[in-house]
Amino acid sequence: MEKKNISVEAVIFDLDGTLTDTEKYYQKAWPEALEHFGWKADPAMALELRSLGRPFAQEKFKEWFGEDFNYDEVRSYRKELIRKMIADQGIPLKPGAVEILTWLRENGYTVALATANDLQRTEVLLKAVGLYDHFDRLICADMVKHGKPAPDIYAYACETLGISPEKTFAVEDSPNGVTSAYHAGCNVIMVPDLTEPDEDLMKMLFARIDTLPDIKNLLSAP
Repeated sequence: MEKKNISVEAVIFDLDGTLTDTEKYYQKAWPEALEHFGWKADPAMALELRSLGRPFAQEKFKEWFGEDFNYDEVRSYRKELIRKMIADQGIPLKPGAVEILTWLRENGYTVALATANDLQRTEVLLKAVGLYDHFDRLICADMVKHGKPAPDIYAYACETLGISPEKTFAVEDSPNGVTSAYHAGCNVIMVPDLTEPDEDLMKMLFARIDTLPDIKNLLSAP
């Protein structure tokens, strides 16, 4: 699955489920928030919401529960549940997150973040886990018109960095994130979190790896 001889200048990371082990919180919080307002959630629903941009998420909920579904109300309650989970359990990092971010900067790569979170939450979270200074640029959902799985966020990240998508690695854990990066023209590396890539998703990948430090094996000093 690995494709050699690509001159990579930048590595762009997703956040939840890729660098931080926080996707599991969302998988618990979404069903709890739905049940709080009387909606019954299939566990598979939360998986479909991983890295999904807000407008797309709103449409998904209407598809599931009808046009009268109050997305903002449920999302607000879900956000409160997440805050409580983080307060109680902290923000765990994925194995090797600090190692790979440090290695990339030491070896001359540009390092950026492309996350479905807004900028304010992203900055607070990164500072809380000590990752804030590891990035050259932060690209967040509130900076683009359409979130993931649309390509906007990765296209904007490449534009902001001044680096063509063909010279980037995009590191993701979810189908929505992979789809976004792939259609922006990036070389996509998947580090599966909650689910493995299916056959269609595998076709979008430059590589599927087990841990973040495995990225080193796909790179040489620029």
